[in-house]
Amino acid sequence: MTVLTPQRHNSQRPINAHHPTSKTSKVGSEETNPQTLSPFFAWEFCSFLGRFGSWALGVSWALGVVALGIVALAASGCASSRDDPNVIVVGMTNSAVTLDPRVGADDASQKAHQLLFNTLVKIDDQLTFAPELAESLERPDELTYVAKLRRGVRFHDGSELTAKDVAYTFRSFLDPAFRGRSGAYTNVASVEIVEPYTVAFHLKTPSASFPINLVMGIVKDGSGAANARSPIGTGPYKLQSFKPDDRVVLTRFDQYFDGPAKNSGVVMKVVPDDTMRGLELRKGAVDLVVNDVAPDIVWQMQREGTLQIATGPGTDYAYIGLNLRDPLLQRLDVRKAIGYAIDRDAIVKYLRRGFATTAVGIVPPMSWAFQRDVFDFRYDPAEAARLLDAAGYPDPDGTGPRPRLTLTLKTSTSEMYRIQAAAIQQDLARVGVALDVRSQEFATLLGDVVKGNFQMYTAQFVGVTDPDMLRRVFHSAQAPPNGLNRAHYQNAEVDRLIDQASAMSDDEQRRLLYGQAQTAIARDVPVVSLWYKTNVAVFQPGIHGVRLSPIADFTFLKDVFRSNTR
Repeated sequence: MTVLTPQRHNSQRPINAHHPTSKTSKVGSEETNPQTLSPFFAWEFCSFLGRFGSWALGVSWALGVVALGIVALAASGCASSRDDPNVIVVGMTNSAVTLDPRVGADDASQKAHQLLFNTLVKIDDQLTFAPELAESLERPDELTYVAKLRRGVRFHDGSELTAKDVAYTFRSFLDPAFRGRSGAYTNVASVEIVEPYTVAFHLKTPSASFPINLVMGIVKDGSGAANARSPIGTGPYKLQSFKPDDRVVLTRFDQYFDGPAKNSGVVMKVVPDDTMRGLELRKGAVDLVVNDVAPDIVWQMQREGTLQIATGPGTDYAYIGLNLRDPLLQRLDVRKAIGYAIDRDAIVKYLRRGFATTAVGIVPPMSWAFQRDVFDFRYDPAEAARLLDAAGYPDPDGTGPRPRLTLTLKTSTSEMYRIQAAAIQQDLARVGVALDVRSQEFATLLGDVVKGNFQMYTAQFVGVTDPDMLRRVFHSAQAPPNGLNRAHYQNAEVDRLIDQASAMSDDEQRRLLYGQAQTAIARDVPVVSLWYKTNVAVFQPGIHGVRLSPIADFTFLKDVFRSNTR
């Protein structure tokens, strides 16, 4: 069976890129560093915050005053000088931790990997697999995948990539002593060098989702731990310098198999503060920021009209997790009442500034496996109240202050998430549910969630690309510590559908099975879906070639150039 065959390289499509004079500008791992709210908080947002108490209005007023001074400071900035004007400076929230793609799981590290290395397959705009280093990927039987490699691909040291390099990369994960991203490869029995340009992956059990694990940067045979700081890859850029917590400096690799980059190099500059990233863009010290500008700052920049903004649908998924072992939340009517009570459209419009869309499930809409026709919530406080009555929680005093029931919501200390929690708190209060909001550092929050020490929590899955995420999050065998089923959701029919889809080789049958699973999960409400993130790039007027894929990867940077230097 053919899994993928050769096609034209670089299949990304352009997304809505708007010049500042344009009248319109629109638009799975868990997020560990959610964006914070910036001082560029517009006064329009006060009407939204007013619903959540006087404390929020006070914060908004104070931030608005600060914004006046910051905008004035920004206006006085001037474009920064640089030795090579054709180097593209990208602003980053966090520093890369390691440049070894086998080890680095954080977002900043993976962005650097995308520029330094190539993968056997890549993810296209429909979240299916396309060839990169592999010219083709075959599945001769249920337990075997065979990749045939491109010839003539060179590493940065001039040596040619062969099956030895691929085997070395993936055999690392089979070594018990290796400390890296091995968890995704527990189903791999062995990696075989069939011919100098052919590699076979032998699995322990059938898995139609295995190719997602081939989206892994290929390192040089025998390169070992040196990849962490001095990597030698095959990507469009080679490393010039790496200063943790400061910057990664990359230079163009002229022998790149898909043609040299249109710029001289890329600097991934760490600017941890939201406000400072906005100022760096305004001054011209940073050329481009992708998904690291807070929504209210983007909104402000749109109004100013001096920078370009490109947007496109993303795969990040925000949700409310529910503990189905909790006596209150075991009741389906209670879970549904929570969903009907929350005004998700208001959260998207005001808190996310329109840079999101309401979500119906963890599989993103652009996915080939997405099922649209599933149960979804509308904002309906009356229906929420009716369901609570039916569940045995009548309103004890009409419009009085006494609640029907009390629940606890845990969230991160990020200001964006705390205000989102305040919105949810006020919405639930309208239907008689008192919500105790507790903000925690992310590590503490995650620890409590994994241990089941919660009733409700808010979180975000980042980069959901494969429908196998349904198995990891909703299969009964994936409850912690085995997987991400933190709701402790159990449905034998869902388990069966996911198991069949995972083993099935026919994509149409897999789509139907995954669709049935999504329908059943939506009906059971183990989570309340909030929104899908809209990817946003903000960049200088002279920058061209910016393209956003659904996963917002950095591979497009090789095609970015400055108009007056090309």
